[in-house]
Amino acid sequence: MPRWESDAQGRLERAALELFETQGFERTTVAQIARAAGLTERSFYRYFPDKREVLFAGNELEAHLVAKVEAAAPDLTPFEALLTALGAADEVFRSREFLLRRTGVIAASPALAERDLIKLADIAGALARALELRGVESGEARFIIDVAIALSRRATSRWLADPDATLSELIAKAAAELREAVTPRAPTVR
Repeated sequence: MPRWESDAQGRLERAALELFETQGFERTTVAQIARAAGLTERSFYRYFPDKREVLFAGNELEAHLVAKVEAAAPDLTPFEALLTALGAADEVFRSREFLLRRTGVIAASPALAERDLIKLADIAGALARALELRGVESGEARFIIDVAIALSRRATSRWLADPDATLSELIAKAAAELREAVTPRAPTVR
């Protein structure tokens, strides 16, 4: 490809995803990714420190979520502020097709699954700091984030499977399911 063609990072990401799907993460080399994208290995390393990072580069999601928590109305509880932020994550998500493919590649590779958990921990740490700035104690912030991330995972998997649903609706549904699951039921009268 000509040197001047734009979106080198995007081409590398798409080429890597295709190769990871067809031959597996472990059997794919940086040289193969670069060649498939029409670039050199040196170009690859301008964008990514290693091949794992092709699927995890950037911090757009983290920055977006933190900004949403920081901008949340002060009368919202910390949990509500966090759920509102998570419900808006689709504003920075890639296409559903890319995310579904990415999810499959990550699930097939222990190294990528580990990196996914590290990325999630980084996001959780940034969100904890954002909640602490709202006056939430550190331990409570981590607890709230752990619960909210569990809800977000449930909602996101549903969102990927249902193109007609919005992520914010599915976050709200997951939160309602949690409330129902932990709310004591009235005893049945016999």
